[in-house]
Amino acid sequence: MCELLGMSANTPTDLCFSFTGLTQRGGKTGPHKDGWGVAFYEGKGVRMFHDPSPSAESPIAELVQNYPIKSHVALCHIRQANVGSVSLANTHPFVRELWGRYWVFAHNGQVNQFVRRVGIYEPVGDTDSENLFCDLMNHVRQHLPRDAEPQQLAECFVALAQEYAQQGVFNCLLSNGDWLFTFCSTKLACITRRAPFGPAQLADADVTIDFAAETTANDVVTVIATEPLTTDEAWHIDQPGEWKLWQHGEILVQGQVPLTPSRNPV
Repeated sequence: MCELLGMSANTPTDLCFSFTGLTQRGGKTGPHKDGWGVAFYEGKGVRMFHDPSPSAESPIAELVQNYPIKSHVALCHIRQANVGSVSLANTHPFVRELWGRYWVFAHNGQVNQFVRRVGIYEPVGDTDSENLFCDLMNHVRQHLPRDAEPQQLAECFVALAQEYAQQGVFNCLLSNGDWLFTFCSTKLACITRRAPFGPAQLADADVTIDFAAETTANDVVTVIATEPLTTDEAWHIDQPGEWKLWQHGEILVQGQVPLTPSRNPV
């Protein structure tokens, strides 16, 4: 399996603290050593870093840890390869253009023998994850209008995510830079930080931060991860089938759909 990290904020915010914790799980405190990637939205642009090397040992990851790139939305992934070779082409997040925006996707799980529906989007690598992303993008392009409202988008994403999760394991992050969609098939957690801010200690590194010194009273920052990244904060643990559409750190719409129990291995 892999691990995910996402962020939605109402003010440009860096991911350095959370990213530092996650990267340790890429070959040091965890087995996810088969590559990593991160995407930061800057307006309609996306700044992306990928490396097929373990994140705990990657000089590029070290650069990102110490480079405070500020964004409203960010997505990150560390990989433990199950389907597909260990290669740059197979590192998440994946990106495609739709309606003049970059859509970015990261997946944790495995959906074996998935058959992608016909469309213009095709995978570059050989992972089930990218195949699923292309299927999702083809479906959205073919069935939703360019000016689809958040509720329409959510309904479409949830129906597809439920379909994928009933064929395997499908925890995901998806964004176009305006919103961030999250779906829990087996494991996902989130925390929304707002005033009054306090300190936090990473679970995977001897690093503590005092958010009160780094924020204003108006800031709202939500972090989503496969497993909680800190030891002294109260994270919400999502249940199988739980989904959310985030914007500016807040939930726009949310819900939970039933999943076939036999399709939900931990």
